[in-house]
Amino acid sequence: MKLPDITLRKGCNLQATMRFVDDHELADVRQLAFEAARIPGVDAPFALDQIAGRQKARGKLPSWAQNRDIIYPTSLSMEQCSSQATALYKASLAGEGQLMIDLTGGLGVDFSFIAQRFREAIYVERDPRLCELACHNMAALGLSHAHIVNSTAEEYLDSLPQADLIYLDPARRDAAGNRVFRLEDCTPDVTTLLPHLLVKSPRVLLKLSPMLDLHQALSRLTGVSQAHIVSTGGECKEMLLLLEAGHEGPVQVTCVNDADEPFTYSLADTATDADEWNPDGCSEKQTVYLYEPNASIMKAGCFGLLAERYGLVAVARNSHLFVCHEALPSFPGRKFVVDAVTTLNARDLKRHLQGITHACIAVRNFPMKAPELRKRLRLNDGGDTYIFATRLASGKNVLLITHKAQCR
Repeated sequence: MKLPDITLRKGCNLQATMRFVDDHELADVRQLAFEAARIPGVDAPFALDQIAGRQKARGKLPSWAQNRDIIYPTSLSMEQCSSQATALYKASLAGEGQLMIDLTGGLGVDFSFIAQRFREAIYVERDPRLCELACHNMAALGLSHAHIVNSTAEEYLDSLPQADLIYLDPARRDAAGNRVFRLEDCTPDVTTLLPHLLVKSPRVLLKLSPMLDLHQALSRLTGVSQAHIVSTGGECKEMLLLLEAGHEGPVQVTCVNDADEPFTYSLADTATDADEWNPDGCSEKQTVYLYEPNASIMKAGCFGLLAERYGLVAVARNSHLFVCHEALPSFPGRKFVVDAVTTLNARDLKRHLQGITHACIAVRNFPMKAPELRKRLRLNDGGDTYIFATRLASGKNVLLITHKAQCR
């Protein structure tokens, strides 16, 4: 392996350090810290970062993990970087062309996947250490057309060439390391840069915090044609905005979550509130399916459109749970069969929970938290039973006792 020009601690040797990494890449990093510090020639902090990086990459960046030449930064950078799945999704939005520019290069994960779709690619990063790693890692990944520039996005504006796509992932921490969420507080401030960027490229792709309110972001930006809310593992990971020069039409929103069917709608679409459920009106012979929207739809809040498109009835207005009598394999979220609906009355609980010792419990618009409810029900966590504690439209607090549906 050709090693990069990396400065290690005094008296340490890069070859010896990397041999230690290769020999211990599956070891427990915490236990290994004591051993590495005692071996002559080994830069223990650097070695431990490499071992932790390789271990993290196995699940998060499998294609990087397979490449033995990759050098990893600190564990914090690995925690904050995109996963391979989300990076590939961004690459699918990027299109193709002659040149793409990433103005916030970072670890270079997103850049490495998007760059593969363009003939030339420019990585811009203000941290010289990350630039040094990018020079090595992009070469290791075979991206010979990648050019590394050590600069801030603001400084590079003056020499910014015409491009087919500009990508930005603004830093969401201030100088003191505190999290920030407003677009204006991120670095760089895209609200200031955007007019200049859309002159240099017809398309700009922004990665924003999943905590940011979509409508607030749209009120601060012009030219947004698409918004993508991306979740993996049941957790909303990022919000992507695609901006196009001259675009003035409605914004198309796509909610994506692992293997779920994407849910796409226009912000110009309108829907009435879903009807609310009355379980007393259900025949015991009818199967009732309970549907829980995935994390991306929860973030988007498009519940009326969801219910209208799938023919669902809301358990209650603020429950964000839905029911119907049909199995819906394509529903974007989790699917359950309702076995019973019970109040917290002791007699009802005894009857409906008989034989149940374990359950997964979730609360929605309910006056108790999950741990408190679990203690009251005397149930262990886990198992095949799923209990949703919620409030009906009538105001009655109920437990929906369910199991996962096999919708095909």
